[in-house]
Amino acid sequence: MNCMLKKTIIYSMLGLMQVGMFSSVAAAAPVSLYNDNSQQISYLSRGHGPDRDHRRGPGRDDRRDHDRRERERREQERREQERRRIHNERKRIENERHEREMRRRAHESRKEWRERQEREKQRHDREMRTIAALLIGIAIGSANN
Repeated sequence: MNCMLKKTIIYSMLGLMQVGMFSSVAAAAPVSLYNDNSQQISYLSRGHGPDRDHRRGPGRDDRRDHDRRERERREQERREQERRRIHNERKRIENERHEREMRRRAHESRKEWRERQEREKQRHDREMRTIAALLIGIAIGSANN
């Protein structure tokens, strides 16, 4: 009897936990799963919304918000293109400098040249990681907005 009581309590608790999890998921779900909002759309399209301003026509604020968002989006794209242009230019300059430095100079011995090449490779790798980190920062920054 004691074993049967324990099993009943455990299964009851599991059932309550499932109901509790389902209710929290249902509460967090968007309303559009249950209602297509067609009444709300027609209600707002006639200009009878709770934030309606009687001095302006219906939808005027929506157009202004849309225009403002569009301007902000264009400005953000322009800034991102400028950052990418600067990044590409910086990368091109570094690659050209690296190529010049990797060439052997007339006064260098083979040993000196190899040592300088090794130092230059390390420096170039460090610089390229810095440039790549800036590009990753740009990607993360644009994703946040």
